[in-house]
Amino acid sequence: MTDSIPGQAAATGQRPGKRERLVAAATQLLHQHGIERTTLADIAQAADVPAGNVYYYFKTKDEVIAAVIEAHVQQIKTTLAFIDAHHRSPRSRLKAFVREFTAQSEIVAQHGCPLGGLCSEIGKRVRQSSFAEADLMRLPIAWAEQQFRSLGRRDAHDLAVDLLAAYEGSALLASTLQDPGLLSSAARRINRWIDTL
Repeated sequence: MTDSIPGQAAATGQRPGKRERLVAAATQLLHQHGIERTTLADIAQAADVPAGNVYYYFKTKDEVIAAVIEAHVQQIKTTLAFIDAHHRSPRSRLKAFVREFTAQSEIVAQHGCPLGGLCSEIGKRVRQSSFAEADLMRLPIAWAEQQFRSLGRRDAHDLAVDLLAAYEGSALLASTLQDPGLLSSAARRINRWIDTL
């Protein structure tokens, strides 16, 4: 087993490798505490990895952030592939996508959307970003656009942007107001909207 294959350790019942544990810990800490308040030492401690070993895998916090973005990208791709494989119609795929919105409503209400929050934080950094954080939004938009196009919609791109904007706005409100129910309500409204298309 190599440290860089996500999910392999879980599938075999073995403890994840150090790099995998560091990325998982960083993903959680960046979501809960943000980029500026999370240190490499915090990540090492949460991953149960000696602090000095972090530098074997990541020389800087920016390298950790890039690895977290890549982990999110891979998770998005996995989720979308799962939806594609288990739902026949574009409408049912879109609704399954919406269900993903509410799957972690408690966590989102506590800490915000892990993807939207990370993108927002990176966008506020003083130096120019070299991260691929926009992929965290582009991937689901492109996928949703394909679904809307399959429904015969000429405005598929606009509808896909509206779909993601509806979720991100609801996630922001749920976090600000500490109300996970807002995500459930938003999901119901989005599903009714999908039915009208």
